[in-house]
Amino acid sequence: MTFEGTVEGVFIAPEASEPMVPVGRVQAVPGRGLEGDRYFLRRGTYSATPGTGREVTLIEAEAVEAWGHESGIVMEPGQARRNIVTRGVPLNHLVDREFTVGETVLVGRRLCEPCGHMASLSKRGAVKGLIHRAGLRADIVRGGSIAVGDAVRPAK
Repeated sequence: MTFEGTVEGVFIAPEASEPMVPVGRVQAVPGRGLEGDRYFLRRGTYSATPGTGREVTLIEAEAVEAWGHESGIVMEPGQARRNIVTRGVPLNHLVDREFTVGETVLVGRRLCEPCGHMASLSKRGAVKGLIHRAGLRADIVRGGSIAVGDAVRPAK
């Protein structure tokens, strides 16, 4: 699989249910997540739930935009409650694959379907509009910096 996309946005929330805050750059730490984010700090809604794919979440800017065109409701990328907003990246195809985001290597673990908690914090209809295109849950293989404008590519 070949592609080359970019990071359009980086978001963290220091506490569960708080609004996502845009940041220009963040450190990705294997086994922990993104510095300053609620899951890194073990304060996320699902922090006590075991499982893979809880370190970083990603969503395609194109999916958020398509939902806006279809529904007539504009959602800002941070309202989707995902950490990394990409453009030009086929996230659904990255389950069980390694890819790079800037100097960081991630592995896609599973699709990140919308949930009731996201619905309660975002726009009405977001859950239905984002089914099967709400992003990807990933774990950090090799830590490093992730910044707006970074390239997203398959790992070599």
